[in-house]
Amino acid sequence: MDIQLLLALVAGIATIIVLVLRTRLDAFIALLVACVVTGILAGQELTGIVGSITTGFGTTLGNIGIVIGLGVAIGKILEVSGAADALARAFLKAFGRGREEWALGSVGSLVSIPVFCDSGYVIMNPLARSIARVKRGGYVALALALGCGMTLTHHMVPPTPGPLAATGILGADLGLVIVTGLVFTVILLPVVVVYARWIGPTLEDKIVPEVREAVYPHLAAVGSDRSGGGAGTRSGSGGDGPVADGDRSASDPDPQGEVQTYDPETYFGEPPAGEEHRRVGALLGSLPLAIPLALIVANTVTAAIDRNQQGALAGDYEASGWTAPFAFILLITGAGGAFGQVLRDSGVGDALAEAIASTALPAFLVPFVIATVVRIAQGSGTVAMITAASVTAPLVDTLGVDPVVAVLACTAGSMVFSYFNDSYFWVVTRFTGLEGTAALKGWSGITTAVWVGSIPLLFVLNLIMG
Repeated sequence: MDIQLLLALVAGIATIIVLVLRTRLDAFIALLVACVVTGILAGQELTGIVGSITTGFGTTLGNIGIVIGLGVAIGKILEVSGAADALARAFLKAFGRGREEWALGSVGSLVSIPVFCDSGYVIMNPLARSIARVKRGGYVALALALGCGMTLTHHMVPPTPGPLAATGILGADLGLVIVTGLVFTVILLPVVVVYARWIGPTLEDKIVPEVREAVYPHLAAVGSDRSGGGAGTRSGSGGDGPVADGDRSASDPDPQGEVQTYDPETYFGEPPAGEEHRRVGALLGSLPLAIPLALIVANTVTAAIDRNQQGALAGDYEASGWTAPFAFILLITGAGGAFGQVLRDSGVGDALAEAIASTALPAFLVPFVIATVVRIAQGSGTVAMITAASVTAPLVDTLGVDPVVAVLACTAGSMVFSYFNDSYFWVVTRFTGLEGTAALKGWSGITTAVWVGSIPLLFVLNLIMG
């Protein structure tokens, strides 16, 4: 590999880390500085760097900005109507106390099979907040479990575009890839839950104030009525934090039944004389979540069927007329933002992939390592798995690797260490209220944990199908 491109990659990543973790500069500025540093060291012309930045930034903001805006609107509707509170209590009742992370991890995995992570997370995050509000604690663990549950199926189960494209490029059987991806998801979900439960309590006090106040509004009320302590805070904590499940005694009231988290008079005032505020049930309250998800699912499924009928699982294709009504509602995220675009345009990703493909790695690990390195280099999991599939496709038959194994190696490798150059990193960490080192420990850590967990599964799969 060209040493100049390697140095450009290292310098770009180092610039982001130093500026975000060691200075007071906003991450937006740090990313722009890293774009310029990387582009210059990689040999791009200054005008080319500017073009890459504007293309990547515009694409990402243009796509995900609409999703976030509509998602925030849906979240507010859920909050003021009491729907989020009703849904939270329904989930807690269905899964049982103490299994909330399992609930959100499972729901996230299901939702993200046909829906992009960014869209699904923005839509479903109000549910995590409402459950944390009812529990009076544990929001970080819930948010991480939801986000990483989505990561699993988004990366490994078609018809999500990344694994769908990798399947087409490598010529694997689509049905086998779906089944194998689902098996991997089921096995890796406990890794998600265990990591979220382990790291979540240590980061709960790192939540930024504005998110903390939104998730735990009772803390502000306690602080105004009492001088420390009180309902929802641990005795001796100064009244500045929610109660973790492990801090409750056996005599504490059940938070699901005793905690009041929704007061309609807060939003609508007193009802007219002789009238009462209507309460929204869980079924009606689920509609603001179910309808947009159903529309996105319809688009994804019809597009997958259309691609399969045309034999165009990978790359661009011309949609058939009958899919137009479904494609009209398509909302997807950009691919990595400005920094990722600079890395792609400068040739860093392709150079890394080619260098790894020429090594003496076990054959089935070649696409895994390529996807891993490209993901770290430019941020987008979808781009990483497609790049890995494209580079290794000519080698699959020669090396004797089963196409299904190669696809799962590409998809699993692309989950590693989501960080500053990944648009989904910012969606999860901003909604969770984590910044700097706390964001890396929480989100980058949990995505790396499932990446590590996938390695033995690939060895087993290769033994079975190799």
